[in-house]
Formats: sequence, structure tokens, C-alpha cells
Amino acid sequence: MAAAETAVPALPSGGGLGAPSGTVPVLFCFSVFARPSAVPHGAGYELLIQKFLSLYGDQIDMHRKFVVQLFAEEWGQYVDLPKGFTVSERCKVRLVPLQIQLTTLGNLTPSSTVFFCCDMQERFRPAIKYFGDIISVGQRLLQGARILGIPVIVTEQYPKGLGSTVQEIDLTGVKLVLPKTKFSMVLPEVEAALAEIPGVRSVVLFGVETSCLIKIIFEQSSSANFNELSVDNSPQPSCHMKIRPMCASNRQLWSSLAEVLRFILLLMPRRREA
Repeated sequence: MAAAETAVPALPSGGGLGAPSGTVPVLFCFSVFARPSAVPHGAGYELLIQKFLSLYGDQIDMHRKFVVQLFAEEWGQYVDLPKGFTVSERCKVRLVPLQIQLTTLGNLTPSSTVFFCCDMQERFRPAIKYFGDIISVGQRLLQGARILGIPVIVTEQYPKGLGSTVQEIDLTGVKLVLPKTKFSMVLPEVEAALAEIPGVRSVVLFGVETSCLIKIIFEQSSSANFNELSVDNSPQPSCHMKIRPMCASNRQLWSSLAEVLRFILLLMPRRREA
């Protein structure tokens, strides 16, 4: 827009205010803070971003999108940074976080993750399409959990009538196997088990009974204890598209493939150690 391309009226430039020669004073504003600094003459968008990170890096949420704005005297307010803008005179810029958070798998790490295995029971075998595929995915996720030391919580819906967890699912080393009659895994016993695991921030949820999975999503996404939920292994391939928009809180929900989850759980700790 024309307004966004309006140049800031000329102000004293160069090395004033004690700025080194060849640099231009710039006031960097973020949230309630305003810190004067200087950038080289002709600095563009990328260098401004680097300066913002150097000044406010410990306060910037890197999982959010931002826009850089320039204060325009003509309009008496901030405007979007003009395309191709370079710093040629003293000015004031600010970094503004957008309201929409980026959906990212970047925070998923073994030390802060717990797996929920929901109702993988024998009586569902003839009734649920793709049940063999669901078992295979569950096997791989549980194998990965054992290798990475991720706690696993398993529920069984009315096992007296629906049977126990299918024998193909190896429950060796899981933290809890809980019979239930509620159409959710958010039970007092599960919450107590979670309280014993320090630093849990993410839940990987897999299993059968789509209605149960969706109910867990609603209940856990409103919990202050979790920032992220990941759903995999629903018996209905189209279920992922139905679930994705259902998390109305400011927390993150993603629908992902088991292989992607395992890859990220393996990769992220190495990236952070690098």
C-alpha cells in the first residue's frame, strides 16, 4: 500500500548520539521495551532482524511470526516496513508478533513427552477398518518409546467386555495400564501418573475410538500443563483433517505420521546438543 511505502522525513543522520562512524542510530522497540542502538548505513531487513534478536533474543518467542514496522512521522504511527527498505537516517522500528502461532513439531523432545495409547483392544479387531495397520503403527511408536525412554500410559475400555490390549502390542515397561469406562483417557489415575513425570509438555496420542481421541484433545488442550498434542493412528484416515481445527486454545495440536514423530524425537536432542 502507498502508506506503507512512505519514507520517514529526514532526521539528523550519520554517527550522531555517539554512534560509530558509518553507522546510523536506530531505536529498537519490542513489547514495552525501547533500546537505542546503531546499524551500518544501508542495513536492510535481515540485519534489523539480527539486531532485534541480539537485543531481545531471550524474550522473543521464535515459534511466532513477526512483522517489522517503521515509525512514519507523516502518519504519526508505525507502518509496515517498506519493501527494499534500507537504513539511511535515524529512525525508530519495532518488532510486532502476530496473533497466529506457527504450527511446529520443533518442541517435541523425549524428555518432555509422554505417549497415550488408547483402547487398542481385541474386540475392536473385526469392527475397525485398517486395524492391522493401526496395530503396526502402535508397535513402532511403542518400540520407539522404549528406546528413547518415553513414558507410556495405556487405557482399556471396559476390558471385561471388550478384552485386553491386543497381544501384538508389547506393553513391556509401560508406566500405567488402566481399565476404564469413561470415553476419555483424562482420568484421575492418569493425571496422578503424569504428576510423577517431571517436565511433561507434550502428549503423543494414538489408538482407536475416534470419539475418545477427540474428547481427550478437548480436555488436554485446555490444560495449563501441556503446550502440544500430537495425534496419530486414528482408524479413519480422514479423521486427521477433522481433528486439526478443534484445538481452540493457544496451545498447539498437530496430526502427524508415526514415522515423522519418531524422526523428530530422535533428531531434536541432537540438534540442541550441536
